[in-house]
Amino acid sequence: MNNPGKQSDGYPPPPSVGIPAAGVNQYYKPPEHLPRPLQVEPQATLTPWSTGLCQCCDDVGNCCITCWCPCVTFGKIAEIVDRGSSSCGTSGALYGLILCVTGCSCMFSCFYRTRLRSQYSLPEGSCPDCLVHCCCESCALCQEYRELKNRGFDMDIGWVGNMERQPRGVNVPPPVVGGMVR
Repeated sequence: MNNPGKQSDGYPPPPSVGIPAAGVNQYYKPPEHLPRPLQVEPQATLTPWSTGLCQCCDDVGNCCITCWCPCVTFGKIAEIVDRGSSSCGTSGALYGLILCVTGCSCMFSCFYRTRLRSQYSLPEGSCPDCLVHCCCESCALCQEYRELKNRGFDMDIGWVGNMERQPRGVNVPPPVVGGMVR
């Protein structure tokens, strides 16, 4: 027998007086055994680093400069990553000042690693950028320098020099409009 005031599925009974009865699907509950669709966000395609973190000796000259004066390497990297908005000398001097005053220049340089990775879709790896710079500052700077160099930048001429070296489109003179007529 059906008991009109009680339902066996755990939902309250539809109202019976004063309110019009709803359709059949008012108390529909989807089955719990069906999986919910996954919300997957598309990711940008990451390209691997051209060299590893510990391959500093692939460029012995840069490795030596970075070990003895990391502000030079950092300045060159920062000028390219900033796309010329800061000069090599200014960035290198600021890095050197932070290094001398606080000893924590790695906190400054790790932001440039993050920007470099973002610009060129490079993977972060198993360690965050700040940890890489805090533990292996020289190796990180050498890897970033080599990455930019392997991407075709001449690190000695800076951003402006690299942009001037780029081939430009064919320069077409503007069209000549007829002379003034009275």
